[in-house]
Amino acid sequence: MELKGAKEPFDVEIGDVVYAVFPEEEDTYIIFKEGEEYLKIIKDTDTSWLKLNPETELPMFGMDEEVNAIGAKINEELGA
Repeated sequence: MELKGAKEPFDVEIGDVVYAVFPEEEDTYIIFKEGEEYLKIIKDTDTSWLKLNPETELPMFGMDEEVNAIGAKINEELGA
């Protein structure tokens, strides 16, 4: 039985790109692309996700289609 919101890493695919998703604290995820750390994202709302500044880890406001697409796939994976 798998628990909803389990903290195990998983992959999501968008087009022909596979992202490895590593859950951190609640609603925060480290995203790897092509085997390297790519970005860190946090859930803002059910449909909006924010990229975190790599140095300060503060949310960077502004629309980012790729971040929202990754977030939507995370929601699908977790059944949110």
